[in-house]
Amino acid sequence: MSEIETLKAEIKKLSARATTMKMNLHDLSEELPINWQNIMTIAQQTQDAYAALEAARKTLKELEAKAA
Repeated sequence: MSEIETLKAEIKKLSARATTMKMNLHDLSEELPINWQNIMTIAQQTQDAYAALEAARKTLKELEAKAA
């Protein structure tokens, strides 16, 4: 598998994780004030997931530009 194909597969996994974290944050917000202590933890995990996804997408664009 090429580096680009491998990265695309990784982006797919990262995207699914980011979506899951987004839904976890959304669910938490709907349940407030229950579990309010988890806001910062879940928000940080969501931010980390989206940061990793954005970085992978940037890398993919760079690899695709080199390949073109």
